[in-house]
Amino acid sequence: MSAAQEAPTLAETPPGPPLRRNRDFLKLWTGAGISILGTRVGTVAYPLLMVWQNGSTVDAGLVGFAALLPLLLVQLPAGVVVDRWDRRRTMIACDVAGLLAMGSVGLVLLSGRVLLPHLMAAAFVEAAAGIFYRLAERAAVRNVVEPRHLSAALSQNEARGRAAGLLGQPLGSSLFTVSRGLPFVFTAAGHLFALLTLLAIRKDLQSERTAVRKDLRAELAEGFAWLWRQRFLRTAVSLVAGTNILFQVLSLTLVVIVKESGSSPAVIGVIGTVSGVGGVCGALAGSWFGRRFSVSAILRGVFAAWTVLMPMVALSDNPLALGGVFAGLTFAGALMNVAAGVYQVQVTPDRLQGRVSSVAMLLTSGTNSLGPLIAGFLLGAVGTTSTVLGVGVAMLVTTVAALLSPAVRDAAGTPAAGPVDGPPERAAHSPDTEEI
Repeated sequence: MSAAQEAPTLAETPPGPPLRRNRDFLKLWTGAGISILGTRVGTVAYPLLMVWQNGSTVDAGLVGFAALLPLLLVQLPAGVVVDRWDRRRTMIACDVAGLLAMGSVGLVLLSGRVLLPHLMAAAFVEAAAGIFYRLAERAAVRNVVEPRHLSAALSQNEARGRAAGLLGQPLGSSLFTVSRGLPFVFTAAGHLFALLTLLAIRKDLQSERTAVRKDLRAELAEGFAWLWRQRFLRTAVSLVAGTNILFQVLSLTLVVIVKESGSSPAVIGVIGTVSGVGGVCGALAGSWFGRRFSVSAILRGVFAAWTVLMPMVALSDNPLALGGVFAGLTFAGALMNVAAGVYQVQVTPDRLQGRVSSVAMLLTSGTNSLGPLIAGFLLGAVGTTSTVLGVGVAMLVTTVAALLSPAVRDAAGTPAAGPVDGPPERAAHSPDTEEI
């Protein structure tokens, strides 16, 4: 695929029956949504537990490291598993693993005890299961919706994730205020609900597979090779990788800013609520922007917005002001995720969905586990203001790199479409969506 073919714009989805009549999609969407909400609640509780109970940013960084380490270690094998194994059974196994991991933490904390190694292990297991689940679900979507609904379905998935963030922040901090074990019990219940809805889906979650399985290295190499041939794609994921580390640093910095201001954990919920509204709005606006701008133009615009907004986190500890800044950050991020998410699913062959997604996620998020570690030590050494300003400088460098990149610049404004080799009855549909 040439550079000109790698930056399509989101096309208008042809009229057709609404997705609300697709029961299998609704089951998949709802079950995964509740599971994501539960995971978000648990993620919010990790730093609260470490900072408020243990008073240690280093412990908070260690738990965050354990929760993000699967992004580095599990991504690639997860992609192969999703492409090899039955997607439904893979997702069922993931829900069971998450249920057991978070249920164990909830029970231990309700008894009044907390052990750092146990919390780190449970965070790792739940996060690893989540990677398998997300890859399988993303690959399964195009098998439960009509081709003309793919863009709308993935846009709704993005909005769902943002809404989970909107609700998860205040819900997680509120449950933590009531009892430190409740957020993890809620997370376990979310996995149970997702498991039940998954069992009720009738359609197959993958197309028929006739290709002979290769060895692990060959299959991984195939996913890498396909992505590497996409010039714009490989440049974009490299740039996004750096920004993801910066957001991990900002997340832990926000917790410390709120604590140092003398506020309660519930304030983080207020900030999360305002921020979540921005994310939902960004997801819903994705199609509008996509019809008017190329994916590369959206990427450059989002980076520029982040460059302006990130340093503002250091200017105030007012919850509404911080919420407004994070709302802008998440609006821009959701907007880019819609354009990028649809592109990848649209142009990637069904047999490669798991591997290509895992490679892209590894490249963009594999080093995320370094974020909490970096933040923990930076906050202890130089404080919140210097940490935030350092993040702003790093974002500026990333934005300049995006603006000067020939791959990004050459692809700008050129709508195009890539091939899709979906299920036999869907193979002939015209491309109408895009994702990185």
